[in-house]
Amino acid sequence: MNIQIIGTKKCKDTQKVERFFKDRSIKYHFADLKERGISVGELNKISSGRDPEDLINKNSVTFKKKNFIYMDYNPLEEILEHPDLLVTPIIRSGNRVIIGFDQKAIKSLIEE
Repeated sequence: MNIQIIGTKKCKDTQKVERFFKDRSIKYHFADLKERGISVGELNKISSGRDPEDLINKNSVTFKKKNFIYMDYNPLEEILEHPDLLVTPIIRSGNRVIIGFDQKAIKSLIEE
């Protein structure tokens, strides 16, 4: 099982997911959005089959500072420009993608 966690080191939910895998001795790869951002291909895989608007963290500082609530915008374009708009953590394993800390979905992922 090849697991990738995409998030930021300061995100509490990302820290919970890391702890979840460490407590179960499950290896994972951590990708820090602050350090490397997100590629177009990666974003397309994450957003596949989802409403891109659901990927936007409406409580993020960037969302509030840029006043996105009052604007029409393309969520995918804005995420590429401002990766900190993404809801984190994002957990990827094969074709499965989990957005946010969803313990049931994570347990289901590791039981496969």
